[in-house]
Amino acid sequence: MWGNYTCGPGAGGIGGMMGWFGFGLGWIFTLVFWALVIWGIYTLIKWANEQGKLKTGEGGGAMRILKERYAKGEISKEQFEQMKKDLI
Repeated sequence: MWGNYTCGPGAGGIGGMMGWFGFGLGWIFTLVFWALVIWGIYTLIKWANEQGKLKTGEGGGAMRILKERYAKGEISKEQFEQMKKDLI
C-alpha cells in the first residue's frame, strides 16, 4: 500500500500531475533568473564605467569649470595646461 509509488504521465502516484507542472514552470523561472543575472552584470559594468569617468574628470564639472576660467581669461595657458594635466 505505501510502497507502490509510480511516477509518470497518467500514473496515480506521487508526482503524476505535479511532476509535469513543475517541469513546465521550471524553465520559465530559470529564464527569469538568468535574465536578472545578466541585467545585474550589465548594470554593474555600466555603473563602474560611469564612476571611472567621474574620477578622470571626463564627465565631471571640474574640466568644464577649468575651461570656463580659461575662456574668461582668469588663468593663463600655462596654468590651464598644468591644471588639465592634474585633472586627467
